[in-house]
Amino acid sequence: MFETIVALATPPMKSALAIIRVSGDDCFAIVSKCFSKDITEIKERTLLVGYIEDKNRNQKIDEVVVAVYKGPKSFTGEDLVEIICHGSMLISQQIMDVLIANGARLATNGEYSSRAFIHQKIDLIQAEAINDIINSSTKESKDLSMLSLTGKTSQLLIPVKTRLADIISLIEVNIDYPEYEDIEQANKQQVITICEEIIEMINKLVDEGEKARIIKDGIKVAIVGKPNVGKSSLLNALVGEEKAIVTDIAGTTRDVVEGEVNLGGVVLHLLDTAGIRDSSDVVENIGVDRAKKAVDEAELVIVVLDGTKELDSEDEKILKLTEKSNRIIIYNKADKITDKNDGNIYVSALTQDITPLIKEIHRVVGLDEQTFKQPALANTRQIGLLKQAKNSLLKAKEDSSNDLPVDLVSINLMDAYYAVLDILGERNKADLSKEIFSRFCVGK
Repeated sequence: MFETIVALATPPMKSALAIIRVSGDDCFAIVSKCFSKDITEIKERTLLVGYIEDKNRNQKIDEVVVAVYKGPKSFTGEDLVEIICHGSMLISQQIMDVLIANGARLATNGEYSSRAFIHQKIDLIQAEAINDIINSSTKESKDLSMLSLTGKTSQLLIPVKTRLADIISLIEVNIDYPEYEDIEQANKQQVITICEEIIEMINKLVDEGEKARIIKDGIKVAIVGKPNVGKSSLLNALVGEEKAIVTDIAGTTRDVVEGEVNLGGVVLHLLDTAGIRDSSDVVENIGVDRAKKAVDEAELVIVVLDGTKELDSEDEKILKLTEKSNRIIIYNKADKITDKNDGNIYVSALTQDITPLIKEIHRVVGLDEQTFKQPALANTRQIGLLKQAKNSLLKAKEDSSNDLPVDLVSINLMDAYYAVLDILGERNKADLSKEIFSRFCVGK
C-alpha cells in the first residue's frame, strides 16, 4: 500500500504556472474529491481542463489543466496526476491544502524518485542522475548526467555483471549438483583468467569515471608561489574579473581567495593562496599555513614562479612542498622574458596571456573530446563500489593462485558481484538461482 503523496514540482516562487504532483494508490480518488471532473475511471494518459475546488466551502480555487497518468505508465510507476495551475504561491498552497484535507500527505525529499526506483522504473544510477541534472552548473555536466538518466551508463555494468554471474553460477552448480558430469567444471586457471578479465573492465570504468567526475563536480586547484610572483593576477586572469587584490607589495594576499571558472567544460574551483615564505608577521604566517593546507587538499596545484628571476631558496622550498602533488609549474611575466627555455610553460598574468596554462590543464586532467560524449560512472559512491569490487576480485584471484577450494574463492566473487549490484541498487532483488537456471539445464 503506497500512501498518496503531494508536492510542488516547480520552484516555490511566483511564476506564470506551477505544477503540483500527486502520486499513490488513492491518487485518482483524492484528486476527484476536489476536481470538477471524476477521473477515477480513467485508464489511459489523459489531459483535462477544469477547476480545483474546496467542495466543503463550495469555493473554486483555480482553473487548471490536469494530466492523468495511469500506473504503471507514469514516472513513479503508480497512478499519478500533475495539476498545472497559475503560478501564485497562494494558489498552489491552497490546492495542496485541499488535497491533504482529502487524504493525501506532503511528500518527503526525493520520495517520487524513490518510488520510481521501488517500482523498477529507474535504477539507482538513473535516480542519482536526476539530482545531478538539477544541480548541473555546466552544459557538459548536464549532458553527462543525461546519459545516465537514459540508462546508457547502467549498461556499462552489464558485461561486468554477466561475467561475474557466469563464473559464480558455474561454481555454485559444481558445488550443489556434483552428480551432473556433463556440466563444465570450474578450475583454478579459469577463475584467475575471468578475474583478470573483469579487473581490466573495472580499471577502464574507474579511469573513465574519474575523468567524468571532474566534468560533473569540477576540480579544486590551488595557486601557490612565493609573494609577488603574480598569483593573484593569474587568478584574476583565469576568472576574468578582479577577484583578488593586486599590488606591488609582497604579501598582499593573507588568506585564501576563491574563484571559479569554466574552462572548456571543466569547472576549476580556484584557490589563490598567500605567498609562501618565512615571516615574523603572525597574520601572514596564518595565511602561509592555510596555503600549505590548500596544497594538501587540492586535486591540482599550479606553482607560479617569477620567470624574470633565478630560482631562490623560497622557490626551492615551494617546489619541494608540492613535489608529490599533481602539479603544473609555470613561469609568469612572459611579457618581460626574451630568453625562454623549451619545455617550460610561460604565461603573462598581467596581459592575460594564459593560453599555454589552459592547454596544460586540459592535458594534465586528461580530458579529450570523447570524454564529454561517453557515459561513465561518475560519482564517488559508484567509483568507490567499483574499487571495492576490484579488491574482492584481486582476493579471489589470489585465493585461486593459492589453490584454495572453489567454494571459498566464490565468497570474494560474491562480494564483487554484490558491489556491482549495489551500484545499480539491485542487491536486495538478487536471486542467484535465476542466474544458475538461466545458464544450465539443471534437473533435466
